[in-house]
Amino acid sequence: MKASQVLNYMKDVLENMPADWLTLTTHRLDIYNEELAKTEFLTEFESLFNDNNTEVSALHKLPTAYDYIRLGHPLSCLLEWAVAKLHQLDPENVISFSSKTVPVLAILRKNLLDNKNTQILYTGALPQHFDPEIIQGVYGYQFNLKKIENAADISEFNGSTVFISQDDEISNVDLSPNIDFYISLHAHLGSILVVNGEQNNSYVSDIQHVRRRETISMTPADCYTALKMLTKQSIADSYTSHHEKDKTNVFNLINQVTGTTTKSLVASCGLSMQYAVMMGLVHDALENHKGKEIKFIVPPNCYGGTNDQARRVAACLDHVEVVDLLVDGDNEMVQSIDTILNSIAEDDAVPYIIAEIPTNPRVEVPDLIKLKETLSAERETATGEVAIDPVFILDQTFCPNVQFLGEGEILSTVRTISYVSGSKFPSGGKCTAGYCVGNAKTNALIEKIETHLKLSDNEATDLQYEILAKQMPSMKQRIKDAYTNTREFVNFIHDTLPDANINFVSEELASQGFTPSVFSLDLPTKGATDEEKEAYKRALNLKLINLMITKIPDESKFCVSYGQLNGCYWTIPATSTQGTTKEDDKDYIVRVSVSANLNLTLHKKVFSDFVKSI
Repeated sequence: MKASQVLNYMKDVLENMPADWLTLTTHRLDIYNEELAKTEFLTEFESLFNDNNTEVSALHKLPTAYDYIRLGHPLSCLLEWAVAKLHQLDPENVISFSSKTVPVLAILRKNLLDNKNTQILYTGALPQHFDPEIIQGVYGYQFNLKKIENAADISEFNGSTVFISQDDEISNVDLSPNIDFYISLHAHLGSILVVNGEQNNSYVSDIQHVRRRETISMTPADCYTALKMLTKQSIADSYTSHHEKDKTNVFNLINQVTGTTTKSLVASCGLSMQYAVMMGLVHDALENHKGKEIKFIVPPNCYGGTNDQARRVAACLDHVEVVDLLVDGDNEMVQSIDTILNSIAEDDAVPYIIAEIPTNPRVEVPDLIKLKETLSAERETATGEVAIDPVFILDQTFCPNVQFLGEGEILSTVRTISYVSGSKFPSGGKCTAGYCVGNAKTNALIEKIETHLKLSDNEATDLQYEILAKQMPSMKQRIKDAYTNTREFVNFIHDTLPDANINFVSEELASQGFTPSVFSLDLPTKGATDEEKEAYKRALNLKLINLMITKIPDESKFCVSYGQLNGCYWTIPATSTQGTTKEDDKDYIVRVSVSANLNLTLHKKVFSDFVKSI
């Protein structure tokens, strides 16, 4: 395949591509087969390439590429495809990152678990905040690091050879047989990792999973710029002139929304923010509680990314363990926390609690006064010494408007760090950037978290800051309006299908400021046995969702998202947000996310039709 053929075709694609390839965090949710994801997208794209078809209508019909910008999207797939074709590679072996550091960490993680040696060779400079001492001491990754003059100097090595190169050209890739992984760093765009040789193909899925859980792919805007560079087209210098102003505005907005005056941090996505939080806390414990076990206390049925990431961190470090925190249904969060903290105190370990308020997907809020008392209680170790006080890591994505941390607020006197997924209400679905802020008792912890946010090169991009600066001023009003729609829809469902069990906040909680716009729906079922009842309910879940997205395709989507500017999102937590959760902890219910702008009358009508059909 001639390079000119690939580049000329890609140039035409960029000219005719759908606008939402650049602007959506999720693309073509109506054409989404999770098992095929990127494969299906590229298979159909290859057919268009072979026919030299770049018509707008043909590109618009391409299915979803992966499931979210964290893992990939149309433009990241096209960038990876183009680089692969120029070097006769499988597109799966080319993986783009917004971060310049995480591709290295991904390889080191797999080699740690596989007990395999790694050497990192580089020309020019390493990523700005790459700190070998912290990576080895805190993350537990071991490697040899060496600067060389050029790739020709690389000899055979018993293990993996990672070569890092600062490249001006997007297509620069040296596939010397002695290089296992070529990582090309590109100024403000991120990095492109090439997995070289069949012997390394087993790394691909592991590296992609790191991208899904601890960072994001190169963003749509930056992939677009990279493809423009690849095809030798001029690039407008965007997103730089107001960057510092946007950052300052976002930090001020976070303080206003959270009622804090402390430092906030903004990451490329909610999970990259959480990753910095976890590793910053591990780092703090290693320095201030030497030799003590670290316990991350996590609900087993919470958002799958949170659950999976916590267990992935623990898998790499012998002194870190995940403890299940039961919070929903018959289990009450505060009582569960109290029991666990008493046990951890006995063992003289370091307790870090990660919890969602309201909980997901059951939308429950604990007794906050009792929560504060439980977190504040002084405990003793088995030897009678004062136990280490906990850090409460609060995921308040469902209610980012509730002020927990400011002076005089309910959690102002307990070491608490709050974080929010920015792809939800903060950006309205326009970008993935997430943020965190702590109360006055966590200033030292925030500094450690910032160290790891920088080390992983996971700070929000310039454009992400710009989007948040534009979207956050209207966030509180959007939350209020979305809650109003949600309450009306919930009341309608209750009246129309009274046998359904609806999980939503009470009017009393709403009056206290807990106004989420998401609820879960446990549909009525029937059958002679538990198995028959469960099978009937699961089929009914899909019947409802498929009816909604078929009858209202412009507004109702089969998606896990929340806080969007428009429409209504439907999902089943067990097969989406709880994808990596243990089977017994999964919720086979319907979760519904309502926006401030939708045709509620039409949604009510379609739901009424559903009830009549059962």
